[in-house]
Amino acid sequence: MTETEERPYHHGSLRDELLSTAEQTLREHGQDELSLRELARRAGVSHAAPRRHFRDRQALLDALAITGFERLGAQLETAIEAADDGFSPRLHATVGAFVRFATRDAALLELMFSTKHRDGAEEVREAAAAAFGPLPGLMEQGQAEGLLAAGTSSRAGIMLLATVLGIATLINGGMVGSERLDELVDAAVDQFLRGNRPS
Repeated sequence: MTETEERPYHHGSLRDELLSTAEQTLREHGQDELSLRELARRAGVSHAAPRRHFRDRQALLDALAITGFERLGAQLETAIEAADDGFSPRLHATVGAFVRFATRDAALLELMFSTKHRDGAEEVREAAAAAFGPLPGLMEQGQAEGLLAAGTSSRAGIMLLATVLGIATLINGGMVGSERLDELVDAAVDQFLRGNRPS
């Protein structure tokens, strides 16, 4: 019996299965262990089958990054919609959702950000822009409510991102217990609000 007979060339949800398996491999072993051949073996298909969906390993990594940004975007949007209407609770909820994603899917988030800056990764950048699309409107709400100074700079947003990524790194590294996530997120957001309130 040939390999193709033993391992079907394709089945209905192969692309989804390959992405799921790739994400699991990424989480457990890191990006260096990802290969189309190994994913095919784990999916029980011929080694050529994944190339119907991903022309090469980079295409697989791009697809993983896009899927990650789509998931992150959905979680941020859900957090905003579930929070009270005011800017402060919505910002707390959004930052909390981001940090939870960063602690659950640290390797994926690293891949997402590194892939986004690769030459030729326009689709990944579009997915990233869509994921963070609600944030400018959220900042505008804060300015309209008088909680953020008009023209709050993107630098302030970068400092907030750096702070929350630092929180995630501390939790992922075991230096801070995960039970302190909400406390630290609240402190980071409160500091951001104090530092950027209208004078």
